Amino acid sequence: MARTPSPLPSAHRRIRGFEATSGLLRDQIRKVGEQRGFAIARLLTHWTEIAGEDMARITRPVKVGYGREGMGASLTLLTTGPNAPIIEMQKEKLRERVNAVYGYAAISRILITQTAATGFAEGQAEFIAKPNAPPAPDPTILAEAARTVAPIQNDDLRQALERLGQNILNRRKLKES
Repeated sequence: MARTPSPLPSAHRRIRGFEATSGLLRDQIRKVGEQRGFAIARLLTHWTEIAGEDMARITRPVKVGYGREGMGASLTLLTTGPNAPIIEMQKEKLRERVNAVYGYAAISRILITQTAATGFAEGQAEFIAKPNAPPAPDPTILAEAARTVAPIQNDDLRQALERLGQNILNRRKLKES
């Protein structure tokens, strides 16, 4: 006796598999948060302006959770391990900046989550350090350094001393400016 298959859900549903409960409730949670005067999306989209460029470069807001004890939410930040102590020392200032955006004490505390440089699971945020491009060398400094070390016969030593001389002359020029 052959069994007839029961009607299957849509192909889209089968491919995705189970959907997390948080995904089903995301819109309702967002609406409740906005009713409390806290639009989570604004925190994510304007993080650089809120936290400042230096802090935004080493942190990512991950979650805003509401506690049972009334007003005030917890903001969870994702960062790399070496940056966690820096953020820990500045989190009160950061909390004040976030609350200044909303006009009241929307965030009562900040939690720090550490991860690897490229992140794990949900927190796959890559933390990119600001590139330090060296300034273009001044031709007069290059010429002066080359002229100073010209009498040295050993090529390796002359090149090393020329680089050292360029660094010293550049540093002097920056201090005078």
